[in-house]
This record gives sequence, structure tokens and C-alpha cells, in this order.
Amino acid sequence: MRKKNACIILPTYNEAENVSILIPQIFDQQAQIQSHHLVVIVVDGKSPDGTGEVVKSLRKRYLDLHLLEDKDNGLGEAYIKGMKYAIDKFDADVIIQMDADLQHDPKMLPLFLTLYYYGFTLVVGSRFAPGGQTPEFTLYRKFLSSFGNFLVRLFSGVPRIHDCTSGFRCIKSELIEKCDFSDMSVRGYSFQSSLLYELLRNGAKILEIPIIFETRKYGTSKLAFRDQIEFLENLFRIRFQKSREFLKFCIVGTSGVFVNMGLLIILTRMFGLLLEYASPIAIELSIISNFLLNSIWTFRARIVKTSLLKRFFRFHIVALSAGIVNYIILLSLHYGLRLMDIIANLIGIAAATIVNYVLNSRWTWKKYPERDG
Repeated sequence: MRKKNACIILPTYNEAENVSILIPQIFDQQAQIQSHHLVVIVVDGKSPDGTGEVVKSLRKRYLDLHLLEDKDNGLGEAYIKGMKYAIDKFDADVIIQMDADLQHDPKMLPLFLTLYYYGFTLVVGSRFAPGGQTPEFTLYRKFLSSFGNFLVRLFSGVPRIHDCTSGFRCIKSELIEKCDFSDMSVRGYSFQSSLLYELLRNGAKILEIPIIFETRKYGTSKLAFRDQIEFLENLFRIRFQKSREFLKFCIVGTSGVFVNMGLLIILTRMFGLLLEYASPIAIELSIISNFLLNSIWTFRARIVKTSLLKRFFRFHIVALSAGIVNYIILLSLHYGLRLMDIIANLIGIAAATIVNYVLNSRWTWKKYPERDG
């Protein structure tokens, strides 16, 4: 019986030295894989270092190696192009995402496909699952990765997944065909969290397995600051792009700003109250205003079990938590990345707004299913 195709997608940009080593290592694994026939598709962004030429040279040895060349439009665009090509040309049963920088071990491929054979339609090579290792990560990068994965889980509602941005995955192609790529982030690694969300939304049965994320030997990392900004934007896109409830929450929050400022002016200008006394009063009354408006408008349709007083107490805790998030991001971006304080604060406010909504949505006004009858 003819084997089904497992297509490995390798996005590349300036990876000439790495692909010359990696591609033979991938095809060496074919002897260990009985269920599928390996096909490698390199999607190169017209690398100036000659990556495409190296792949063309290797094609003389490996008939199942294919090259797609296009301008560098980002990681997501490369994956989407490679996936469509794999499905349309090779009727791929399985799509495998893999980095071309030798940080993903090809010896994991037989295990990926064995687990797929036993019913897992999404197998993720996880750097952060128990047993996973990231020997080259600095403490700062580990913090960023852990915090980023926490944000993805929090905002998108995905289950307890340790590595939401892993680039080493084995995916049933039928799931890929169900995904809506039209509004995904495609520039950088945020594509991985977008794709994960889509795969799970379409019923993927997921299993994480620990991997050792090897140290890069050749070339340089493609991770840029703009990728981090896109990652934050993508959290908003995943969770709130179709949320009328979130829009209402933002409108209420904006009204709270006006309440705060208006009361501050009235208390200081009309009643002559000192600023240090007027400001806490204005803040508290704006919080009360926001709470009441969210109760009677934003979350009105929700069935909740907690008392009004308890919700009011939780709302205050969430407001404090969001303020801390704003403060940490402001200082981190301004002092750590030298970003202008105003821009850093705007990013902090945006992140705090999302945290504010998510925590209130899931805790203060936690939704319970409606009862029949």
C-alpha cells in the first residue's frame, strides 16, 4: 500500500549553512518511519546568502525536496504558502512545521508521526513542558517566553499549554484546511499562537512532548522588536476581534476617564479641595461608575452567582492588578528597551485594558451556563 505524505515545511531566510546540514538529517529519518513518506518543502525569502542555491544543489540527491522562492513576507506567509502547496500538490496527510536553524532535532520526527498514528492530530514539540530544555536562553528571554505564553493562554482561552509559540509541530492537514488565515498575524512568531488558536478552535487533539531547543550554530536569530509588538497586537486580535462585549467594556472605561477628570476639576476648582485628597475620591468614584455601567450594560446578559458586594470587591482588585501591569510595562519598555515614555505608557495602557477585561470577564462577572426550563 502506498504511504501517505508527511510534508515538512521549512521557512528560510539566510540559512545556507544550516539547511546544508539539516535537510540530509531529515531524510535520514525516513528509514525509521513506516507510516509516511517524507517530503521537504523549503520556502525561501530570496535569501542573499544563497540558501536557495544550496537547496537546488541538494535536490540532485533528494527527489522529495522542493523549493518555493518568493520575497520575504514573514514567517506566517511562508508557512501558509508551504502548507497550501503541500496539500494541493502532494495531498499531504500531515503537515510538519520545523525551523531551519538546527534548533529542532530531526530525530523527533518518528516520534511525532507515531503519536499522530495513535490519534493526536496536533503534536507540539515543547520547550517549556516538563523535560524540555532551552540551553541558550538568557534569564530575560526565559521570562519573556514564560510571560508571553501566559498571555496567550489568558487572552485566547486555550487550555493549559506550555509552549504556545513553538515552531515544531505535527498537524493533521484536514485541520489546516479548516483554518481561517484571512485575519492572522503573518509577520513574525505571533503567527504560531494564531495558528494554535485556530487549530484548537477546529477540534485539534493536542499533545505536548518535551524537546531540547538546541543552540543555534550558524546565522542569526530573526526575532525583532517589531515581532514583539505584533505579538501584543495579535493577543488583541485573537481574543477580541469579534467581541461586542469588549467594545462595551472599552466604552465604559473611556467614560471612567471623563468621570475621573471631571470630578477632579470640580473638587479642586469649585470646592477648593487639595489635589492629594481630590484625586483618590475621583479615582474611587470613577471605579464605582465603571462598575455600575459594566453591571447594567456590558455584562447584563450574563448569569452570575456572586453577590453584588463580592463583584464590587473583585472589580477593585482587578483594577489594581491592571494598574500594576501598566506600571511594569511602562518601566520595562522605557528603561529596558529605551522606548519613549509616552509610547511605552500607551502600550502599557493597552495591555492593562486587556488584562482588566479578561480578569473581570472570567472572575468578577464569571459566566455560568443557562439552565434549561
